[in-house]
Amino acid sequence: MAAVDTGSSSRAPACLCVLCGLPAAGKSTLARRVLEASAEYGWRATVVPYDDLIPGAAFRTTEGEHGLEQHTHTEWRSHRRAVLQCLDQILQRPEGFAEFPGSPFISKDTWERCLQTLLNPEGSMPDGTPLLFLLDDNFYYPSMRYEVFQLARKHSLGFCQVSLQCDLESCISRNQKRARPVPDEVITDMTKRLEPPNPQKNTWEMQSITLNTQDGVSKCDLQRVMELISLALGNPLNPLEDDTEQKVMLKHAIMDLERSRCKLWITPGAFVLLQEADRIKCATSVVHQADQACRRLITEAMKSARENQVPSEQMRSLAAELNESKVTFLNNLRRQVLQEAPFLSEEDIDVEHVVKRAVWVFDDGKNEILTRFIKRT
Repeated sequence: MAAVDTGSSSRAPACLCVLCGLPAAGKSTLARRVLEASAEYGWRATVVPYDDLIPGAAFRTTEGEHGLEQHTHTEWRSHRRAVLQCLDQILQRPEGFAEFPGSPFISKDTWERCLQTLLNPEGSMPDGTPLLFLLDDNFYYPSMRYEVFQLARKHSLGFCQVSLQCDLESCISRNQKRARPVPDEVITDMTKRLEPPNPQKNTWEMQSITLNTQDGVSKCDLQRVMELISLALGNPLNPLEDDTEQKVMLKHAIMDLERSRCKLWITPGAFVLLQEADRIKCATSVVHQADQACRRLITEAMKSARENQVPSEQMRSLAAELNESKVTFLNNLRRQVLQEAPFLSEEDIDVEHVVKRAVWVFDDGKNEILTRFIKRT
């Protein structure tokens, strides 16, 4: 899949932050707190409220089998997809930020209101100011969140997730106090469907934290969220590389192999191409696993800095320096693997061992950076 040229080189840093959890778990409250704190961090932030963007008709029920009511999921999915499509259009055309993309599936008034906080008084985007989009919805299936991840990766944005956990009874109690409460049975049913972020299972969910909002959103919770967003802004996702040419070459190599089966020989060109494919696959596997390990180490470093009371402005500088160090480390690692293992495939080497030894180097550098910042306090 080819990467889309979105003009990201001239666009300000941006982050898509997913807020997920049961209705009335505290997502909207957290979003408001983050909006208030964003100015102190020098960000322009807005909330993308799915409940307000998607018209109520999309959630209507119809009579299903045995007289039971069921959601019209197909129409509902179309509305959800429209929200991301509108974001996609905006990210592709920053100069037309204030324009409504023209989707019939979402509320124009709500869309314009949620983007207004991102604009200057004259109605234009501020150059260079980091942008934060807080996506406020239940996002109870990983597939829903993965669509946001794909959008962030497409445009080389930061991506992170905040999962709000609150027991069913508290959510129902809070919900009943709302002007437009969600039916209790909907919340109850959602507890059975809800699949919180699982970084161990889904590596793309590494940039995720979980908050217990039983007693509301604390100051410590807010600080954790702001640090997570800072990390995501400083560590944007890499778009999928344009590997069209490589795929064509490999296709021809495989065709050579297929044709040669009856002749019991492999053309030199096919052999070289398959070796190259194995080499790239091996390097990609090593770098991917090293990237996940480095992210965990950076998260631990930020936690340690917070425990040592490093000031918030220094925390942002620390996050930026750690992420810059990670990018340099991974680029060097990929180059080294490609150079030193020209004839090895992923099956020929102990990838886990290579990653472990390589990450030791990054860990040493991380500790030096962290120690330097702690000593300043």
